[in-house]
Amino acid sequence: MEKLERNTGLVLEGGGMRGVFTCGVLDAFMKYGISFPYVVAVSAGACNGMSYMSQQPRRARYSNIDMLRKFGYISLKNLIVKGSIFDPNLLYERFPNDILPFDYEAYEKNPSQFEMVCTNCQTGLAEYLSEKTDRRRMIAIVKASSSLPYVAQITDVDGKPMLDGGIVDSIPVERAIEAGHPFNVVVMTRNRGYRSKETDHKIPRFIYGDYPRLRVALSRRVEAYNRQLELVERMEDWGEVVVIRPQRPMEVDRICRDPEKLERLYEEGYREGEKFCKKYKS
Repeated sequence: MEKLERNTGLVLEGGGMRGVFTCGVLDAFMKYGISFPYVVAVSAGACNGMSYMSQQPRRARYSNIDMLRKFGYISLKNLIVKGSIFDPNLLYERFPNDILPFDYEAYEKNPSQFEMVCTNCQTGLAEYLSEKTDRRRMIAIVKASSSLPYVAQITDVDGKPMLDGGIVDSIPVERAIEAGHPFNVVVMTRNRGYRSKETDHKIPRFIYGDYPRLRVALSRRVEAYNRQLELVERMEDWGEVVVIRPQRPMEVDRICRDPEKLERLYEEGYREGEKFCKKYKS
């Protein structure tokens, strides 16, 4: 049985609904009592990481699978009527406050540092934000981190317009190192060897017209993501990170609405998380 260094960080990739894999991994961590002094998460990873930080097992799974089945909160109607393809009122108000209340007190008492990645629309740069006590700001940060470009509204955080952190930093392992954690566990939502085949292109001025630096960041998004994928695989080969990732061919996309596919991916995440726990639990 191997041991992790006490200073090991945890990095959570985003990926929209592919994040149910992360839900499974984190539920296994909670079952086996695995914790980290530092967690940095982006987009869906930030949403799922919140329930890990508040130590509420299966809460994120319920949000991603059971609530989707019950409420169907992903739709073009939401995009037209509410400005986001994901129902923001349901996810960021009703769910944490009424449907399955978020344990703010447990979250606040968790000694681990938790950073969420957002993209500043004015600068086009990533910002790494933490909040333990101000509930409104906390929800604003996680909402901003998860606000996918083009299909979600810009979110105000500290008077700054913010969007999905994955625009600039999809896998924030370099941030974790910069924060003082040279060795990290990285939870990915793509298979090893995956590279995006999308093509970067210049974003026309009528899209995000007030934010030219955001348009530049969006025009480099694919290149930046593929570069990070290569970095993580290289670090994995060198023994500088441990990566937990899907092993089965990926059948879930960013806005998947199929509960059966999501359930299979969650269960795979739980199995992979359990393997890790059995190997490294001291």
